[in-house]
Amino acid sequence: MGSIKNEKQYEALREQGYSKTAATRIANSPKVGEKGGEAIPYEERSKSALYELAQKLDIEGRSSMDKQALIKALRDR
Repeated sequence: MGSIKNEKQYEALREQGYSKTAATRIANSPKVGEKGGEAIPYEERSKSALYELAQKLDIEGRSSMDKQALIKALRDR
């Protein structure tokens, strides 16, 4: 793996279910912490990260959804 500029953030992202690639990209982004940054696309997030977000948003039926269904439900909310 290449150099990671913000190890603490990288580890936190990995614990949240982000892939190694996505976590590295975010931790190495020069705009980290600035408003107006880009959100990680749902497709690059793990199913557990999507489920957690769906849980926070109280999306019904989330426990029986696969990753694609979670993405659709999050986008349709």
